[in-house]
Amino acid sequence: MEPVVVIVGPTCSGKTFLSLKLAETLNTEIISADSRQVFKLLNIGTAKPSEDELRKIKHYFIDSLEPDMEFNASDFELSAIEVIKKLHLRKKIPIVTGGSGLYVKALIDGIIDIEGTDSSLRLDLMKERERYGDEFMYNKLVALDPISASNMLPQNWKRVIRALEVFLQTGTKLSEHHSNQKPKNDFSFIQYGLNWDRASLYHNIENRVDNMVSNGLVEEVKSILNSGFDVTLNSLNTVGYKEIISFINNEISIERAIELIKRNTRRYAKRQMTWFRKDKRINWIDISSNSDLSTSVDYILNDLKVKGFYEREN
Repeated sequence: MEPVVVIVGPTCSGKTFLSLKLAETLNTEIISADSRQVFKLLNIGTAKPSEDELRKIKHYFIDSLEPDMEFNASDFELSAIEVIKKLHLRKKIPIVTGGSGLYVKALIDGIIDIEGTDSSLRLDLMKERERYGDEFMYNKLVALDPISASNMLPQNWKRVIRALEVFLQTGTKLSEHHSNQKPKNDFSFIQYGLNWDRASLYHNIENRVDNMVSNGLVEEVKSILNSGFDVTLNSLNTVGYKEIISFINNEISIERAIELIKRNTRRYAKRQMTWFRKDKRINWIDISSNSDLSTSVDYILNDLKVKGFYEREN
């Protein structure tokens, strides 16, 4: 089977840095598995690669959609498979990198695509959410499908409602559909995870948030809203954007917004690690500095060589 390198890890762990270095050495291209970098205009708050980096190494699924467009894990799975096939035809080893665990899982293990939806059932669930709230709907899912619920948060209400819809429509838990799902590819995925100690990772997060604000995050959010995009868009329900929107709406101070971004980013990083730790196929690399990231390129190249996927000169 043809190889695909996958680099995962929490936010601020150096995935972009490592993937760029590796892509340059392998003379290949990068597939972004990030559910927010796919949107145009969301640049600073999503920590997209710079314009120079994007020119140097071709990336897929970055700046592909307007903020009000829909894109999900199933869309990513099908689109990424096509890109991978084309790269393999050109004798390149694709690099997939990103922190959206569901996107990575969809690509590697497949994701269910249940035909048809019951519009009346969906409407009833939406009305129930409006009346009772996200926590109520989430607890309802916990009672019906605790495994699926464990991979979601109450505020991910679209996923919660979809899981409820699947169970009520088919009589089978979404988690059971997932367990029976077969991947739509026959690639050989080699996964590497970037593992930082918590204190160092949180220090990275603090610095990144400060840099985002100093580099114009507030102005970026104002520009997006001034372009006519609604604050309720799913793309803007993102750490960094929702807090700045609260500041712009005079609901909180800028100091409080920054504090919340840092706190919510730390929580997001923790959830990411919890997700990725469940996948025992990931080869974890301990990282403590950018120098470790640089040496990790050699580690990955040597590992690919041992596995017979890469020939390199000694």
